[in-house]
Amino acid sequence: MSQWFVLYRKEWLELIRSGKLIWVPVVFILLGASQPIVSYMLPEIIAGAGNMPEGTVIELPTLTASGVMVQTLQQFGTLGLLIIALISMGTVSNERLSGTSAMILVKPVAYSSFVTAKWAAMLTITAISFGLGYGAGWYYTAALFGSVSLLAAAGSSLLFGLWLGFVGTVTILFSTLLRSAAAAAFSALGAAALLSIATTLLPKALAWSPGKLTELAAAQLMSGHASGLWPVVSITIISIIAALALAVWHLRQHPSIEAV
Repeated sequence: MSQWFVLYRKEWLELIRSGKLIWVPVVFILLGASQPIVSYMLPEIIAGAGNMPEGTVIELPTLTASGVMVQTLQQFGTLGLLIIALISMGTVSNERLSGTSAMILVKPVAYSSFVTAKWAAMLTITAISFGLGYGAGWYYTAALFGSVSLLAAAGSSLLFGLWLGFVGTVTILFSTLLRSAAAAAFSALGAAALLSIATTLLPKALAWSPGKLTELAAAQLMSGHASGLWPVVSITIISIIAALALAVWHLRQHPSIEAV
């Protein structure tokens, strides 16, 4: 176990040296805070846009606090996923390319420890960043639109956080399978998009899909209850474990790019 913590500490030092531990939470906070502020200011923004005929009346739908929080989740579902993919895309591929992974793994280091330490570091920075960003969104929503149930917000954050963790895990898997870090990010984002679209188009057939987590998180906010929750959560956790197992297996076969 001490070996695993040494590897985990190495990943944290890398996060600090690269500045990710600063800019990733800051970006998430800006994403979370911007949505309620922009939604609140939208009527004034439109009114001040100009170029409209005199007497024009623009009626905007009345926004509820829960609705604003759902819009905030949508922000994290686009730009947030992109950030998670960017910070995870070179996690393994860069070390395989440089030969660092082969140098580390030639020592008595378990392949599973090597991969899971990177995965745990990714999960930690994702949880911290999303927690701060979502907290900022909840605070400004409560200040500008009214309070949102803390229990409902916490439940939705756990569900959406699981989706972010799933996509980050898939990115690490592709980072292990592919030579290019950019290709890993593109593949992970493409897989997440296809999964979400397929879940929307085939809601009954894919009622268990991890792509349904975003819908469940929104339902938790709007009604305080998300039906069909546990099958989706269970399948997502199993998928994460399977992705990590596949990453470990492939790395064991090809510890460096030169060995491919």
